Amino acid sequence: MNRPTSPLTADLAAIPVVDVREGGPVRHAIDAAARARVLRDGCLDWLAPPARMLLPALDALTRRWLQRSRTPYLADAESIAAALGFSGIWFLNGSYEWGCTALARDEDGAPWLARTLDWPFPNIGRRIEVTRMRGVAGEFLNVTWPGYVGTLTAMAPGRFGAAINQAPLWRRTRKPWLRPYDLAANALRTWRIRHCPPDHLLREVFETCRDFGEARRKLETVPIARPVIFTLVGCERGERCVIERTEEGFASRYEDTSAANDWLRSTEPWEARINSAVLLTRTYEEARARSRSRREALAAWPQPFVRAGFAWVTPPVLNPMTRIAVEMCPAEGTLRAMGFEPVQGSDLPQPATQIRELSVASLAA
Repeated sequence: MNRPTSPLTADLAAIPVVDVREGGPVRHAIDAAARARVLRDGCLDWLAPPARMLLPALDALTRRWLQRSRTPYLADAESIAAALGFSGIWFLNGSYEWGCTALARDEDGAPWLARTLDWPFPNIGRRIEVTRMRGVAGEFLNVTWPGYVGTLTAMAPGRFGAAINQAPLWRRTRKPWLRPYDLAANALRTWRIRHCPPDHLLREVFETCRDFGEARRKLETVPIARPVIFTLVGCERGERCVIERTEEGFASRYEDTSAANDWLRSTEPWEARINSAVLLTRTYEEARARSRSRREALAAWPQPFVRAGFAWVTPPVLNPMTRIAVEMCPAEGTLRAMGFEPVQGSDLPQPATQIRELSVASLAA
């Protein structure tokens, strides 16, 4: 249910909850075609006009990459692109969130996961939706958008919850102004790797894994197309971990279970991710410090999430690119989500949606 709104939040958008247990993301996209187009148009506003002109070519490249990968959801992406009939669907499904901050910790004997998702695209905070999905292992709630095939943030009541953070950038150079070269070189390397995209692997885990242990093993061992950081929580005390992944390797930790966009132990030539606004100016040290400050600030949050009301979404965790905040407890079957958007005259994004709170009881009603 939605929490009661104050006069200050009464005009905020409500986050839809869409039942696609039959039909999955394809049905979601078809039923919400108009919303998917508005979302696409809002994201494209961020791109420069030359990039928008290249959108058909970017679509073709992304489609070819996914066709070469080991994704189990290629048919879904093809069906969605064909049904919606406008450009940008393949490109947006190949995009990767710029940054995130996440924390897994125990509260009153049960693991909780809190996360923010940072992305330069406008409109995605206001347009988030929660889908009820189902796989062979059971149902789960996916915080997503119509037209998107993968999973970035989700919870399966009674099983586990998980979120993706973008991993640090592999640098071949050290100059800030050469980051675009490193991004392009890494993209070419990813093109040659035919493993499963990390967000597609996470969706498959929610569809097929029955408990925390099974999910952890799959997230640790299945080869992936690019590095990623998974944060995973289960239902029993201590069932929480951060999994730092390269394409075929992993390092898991069960203490210090907070994450941003760098490895816990920073190692050159890996460089912490930074937002696009400072892409050409931040040094290695500044990038590392900003990522560490977000991770440590969230880890130090003193109040229980069950009563925080998203008060933890504050600087430095809250930053100009923050679009979504989510907190979840699989043991209780509780998930809360909230969207954020840039506001003219403010350096930081502001709430764009009401807080959406879902529970096992509300879903059964």
